[in-house]
Amino acid sequence: MSDPHLSRPAGRRAPVVDVHAHAVLDVSLGAAGAAGPELGVSADGTPFYRVGGYVLNGVRYAGSPFMDVDVRVAAMDEAGIDVQLLSPNPLTYFDRLDTGPAVAYARTHNDALAETVAKHPARLLGAAQLPVQDIAASVAEARRAVRDLGLTAVYVDTDPAGRTLDDPELDPLYEALVDLDVPLFVHPSPLGPDGPPADPRLRRFDLDLLFGFARDETLAVAALIFGGVLDRHPGLDVCVSHGGGAAAFVAGRFARAVAKRPWAGAKLRENGFEHYYRRLWFDTHVHDELSLRLLAEHAGTERLVFGTNFAGWDSGAHEGPGGPGLDPAVLSSNAARLLRRDDLLEPR
Repeated sequence: MSDPHLSRPAGRRAPVVDVHAHAVLDVSLGAAGAAGPELGVSADGTPFYRVGGYVLNGVRYAGSPFMDVDVRVAAMDEAGIDVQLLSPNPLTYFDRLDTGPAVAYARTHNDALAETVAKHPARLLGAAQLPVQDIAASVAEARRAVRDLGLTAVYVDTDPAGRTLDDPELDPLYEALVDLDVPLFVHPSPLGPDGPPADPRLRRFDLDLLFGFARDETLAVAALIFGGVLDRHPGLDVCVSHGGGAAAFVAGRFARAVAKRPWAGAKLRENGFEHYYRRLWFDTHVHDELSLRLLAEHAGTERLVFGTNFAGWDSGAHEGPGGPGLDPAVLSSNAARLLRRDDLLEPR
């Protein structure tokens, strides 16, 4: 078992900081009432994880890095990862529940996450879940999670409670995050009976994960930029998962639209798409050097951070940080700026 008070021993080098690592917390099981979550094993021995009417079959959370913090830290050691930001499981955003159960679940989740992080304070940080169906409750929970529990960031869906990210109803939450001086992480959730309307084309070949996430992340980038969020909240730092989906690929088309289409406001036209695109943050979990190169060329390298989806089906933990033109030390420095944690830069 790893010592919870010591960093992983290694030669002096820049630390490796992973900002994309989800946790499944035992204490949160059943915390959303009838919606679960429920962890179990089918009659044929197949593990399942149920969230509302959505059942994920074949993923063994129990005893894995998702649920066992010491197994996680040992796996981090093996992968050469010094620090991880733990975040909510996208299956359990619960942003379609009634406000009462959603608030109760978020509080339970965040309390448990803070306790998990406290077991290995030199290795783990935490991002809070919010009951986004109620903005006032979300603001209150964000303040509690950061000020009382010591969590480092906040996590939301790409369409929190069915809103686009530029919906003015979200402005009080963004204002609160700027006041708290914490970043916002945006990550999609899989399609499910309690989530966005199902597209049957995305039900084939796991396309809800393989392409649906990229679609939702691209829509998130568009909402944040075209919808004026970064102008209304210049102090807000937003990090979009998986390199921002396909936004790097369509950046030229987005830029042309800003110059040509009538809906583009004066400030957006004046500054241009790239100005705002380079104000967003993106993790590097894209699986392909050419894709990463395209992302770096369009978005710049100053706001790219290492991410792995640690222990997930597509984990990039053993690929290591860096890539074409990307210095691992720069990614670590970026993560320290994004997370407001200069202590992360201490040599390991």
